[in-house]
Amino acid sequence: MTKTFSIRFPASSSDNPKSKIGNRKLVGFLVLVIAFVGLAGGAEAQPTKVPRIGYLGTTLARIGAFRQGLRELGYVEGKNIVIEWRDSEGRGDRVPALAAELVRLKVDVIVTSGSTGTRAAKDATVTIPIVMAQDPDPIGNGFIASLARPGGNITGLSNLNRELSGKRLELLKEVIPKLSRVAVFATSTFPGTAENLKETELVAKALAVQLQYIEVREPKDIETAFRAASKGRAEAVLALGGGVLNSVRAQLVKLTAKTRLPAIYPNGQFVDAGGLMSYSANIADLDRRAADYVDKILKGAKPADLPIEQPKKFEFIINLKAAKQIGLTIPPNVLVRADRVIR
Repeated sequence: MTKTFSIRFPASSSDNPKSKIGNRKLVGFLVLVIAFVGLAGGAEAQPTKVPRIGYLGTTLARIGAFRQGLRELGYVEGKNIVIEWRDSEGRGDRVPALAAELVRLKVDVIVTSGSTGTRAAKDATVTIPIVMAQDPDPIGNGFIASLARPGGNITGLSNLNRELSGKRLELLKEVIPKLSRVAVFATSTFPGTAENLKETELVAKALAVQLQYIEVREPKDIETAFRAASKGRAEAVLALGGGVLNSVRAQLVKLTAKTRLPAIYPNGQFVDAGGLMSYSANIADLDRRAADYVDKILKGAKPADLPIEQPKKFEFIINLKAAKQIGLTIPPNVLVRADRVIR
């Protein structure tokens, strides 16, 4: 809207020097005022850029915690921030295309929910900042140079999943003292699987437990995996992390109950779906804290200078309903250590 100013100068005598000087001062002052108003009007006309975040996940079941983290920092989706959600629905082959799509949209930051997404985002861009909500081994996976100074365009959080894999086997052994054979369900193409398996094998040797590795490369492989476990006379199941297993969570839990096999899982979502036990970093807390990285980057911080953070919260969850369903009694000394018990 155009603003009109009307300026009237006081009458003055042409032969009065003081009047001439006063008029010149008045004109100069008014010119400054008009210039200031013009600049202010121009500033108001500049549209405010709303940041656009790309969230790349193998499942979007965890987005609530990320949204909560953003809200705590003053971001409201659809108001002062836009989020482009992309879900591969457990299909790893779809992730690279989704990452490329986010790059074409020129988002300001890409948030990844796991290693598969981080790998795809890394391959798709070297300029857009990438925030890992979690990763089992960011150095080993080649995403960063060091925990203190990541370098490049990737930063975020580690979930210490490799270190926790062995602990899960220890918990299974405590629940089933005579345990001697365990089927390990995993996806070899998932980043971190080799390291997780190595850690698990070290603990298995110390506990005199024999491991049977069973590949679950696609969702359709889950029933075949249980048949292989039965053939191998497995007494329990240890599920390693990965987008494929996450995508068949409900089916996996149902089949462990049907085959009456005790199982421990890589995160609490499996237990909430009816599974027996889980031990992990608190994934919701990691997703919430990923919002802190997004906020820092939007305010000018460089991913290369933001140190990788470790989990601050861990959770051991036991589902007594699932235990009862397969006729298993959880020892009191194990039950008392649970952070959450589903009764």
